[in-house]
Amino acid sequence: MMPDAWVSTLVELAAGTVAAPLLPGIIQAVKARLQGRPGPSPLQPYRELNRLWHKSTVDPDGSGVVYRLAPPIVTVSLLAAVVVVPATSFEEVSPLGHDVLVLVGLLALARFSLALAAWDTGSGFALMGASRDLTFAALVEGMLLAVLVLVALPSHSTDLGTLMATTSGLAGWGGALRWCALGAFGLVVLAETGRQPIDNPDTHLELTMIHEGPLLEYAGRDLAMLQWSAAARHWIMFVLTVEIFLPHAHGMIPQLLSELVGLPLWCVLLAVIETWQAKMRLLAVPRLLGAGTAIALAGFVTWFIGARP
Repeated sequence: MMPDAWVSTLVELAAGTVAAPLLPGIIQAVKARLQGRPGPSPLQPYRELNRLWHKSTVDPDGSGVVYRLAPPIVTVSLLAAVVVVPATSFEEVSPLGHDVLVLVGLLALARFSLALAAWDTGSGFALMGASRDLTFAALVEGMLLAVLVLVALPSHSTDLGTLMATTSGLAGWGGALRWCALGAFGLVVLAETGRQPIDNPDTHLELTMIHEGPLLEYAGRDLAMLQWSAAARHWIMFVLTVEIFLPHAHGMIPQLLSELVGLPLWCVLLAVIETWQAKMRLLAVPRLLGAGTAIALAGFVTWFIGARP
């Protein structure tokens, strides 16, 4: 590996594992200020993880090996996904590669493992949340793959490092393809991270929760691993947003600086959205995700009819 590649890899692993919980912490802190509340510190997720890590786990009656293996599988899947998403376009190929399909597969594996754990416990509310999550995932994962393939068309590559390099600068923003990809990916971020208006991460009301439902039976270190995994999803989605779907400079240092500035700004934007927009009804979520899929398909149409950037 070249020195720049080593630096990029170390930054990626450190940020994805250590700094990921800071992202939802910033969102919660900013949202509280916007709502006129003192609110928690941005470091509150770290305190929660530390508290849970020192508590014992719980095995519900009737649960089996699927329930027990789900948290480590989810954690390893998200850690691998963090490695797959390069911090900059100068990072050399990791052991898992940087392919779009690998990333989508790892995110799907984590979701599927958690859904199986909900079925293993037989908890009504956990099953309710898991079934809703899988229902929406059928649209979200397809839209995520479509958007990433859409931005891969000009570069003729599904390698994330190549996408970061070819989407740098302002070239391409005069065409419809990049704008369609940005609009659709914005909805993917809301769905994958469980933010409003699709889901409300602040509620534990069983009749409305989605992503929190499968976590109801977990405690202690298991819950700490699952909460870190949720924060890692924020990291992955935000890095993709800053380095692929928004204008960014070319070069390792400029790309790292764009993440340093862009990630907190994206957290502030989500806090504003959650303050402005209430959670929508569950039956309205598929229509919103369907609109995002239509936007992505419109990008494909503009590309194949020749209106290319």
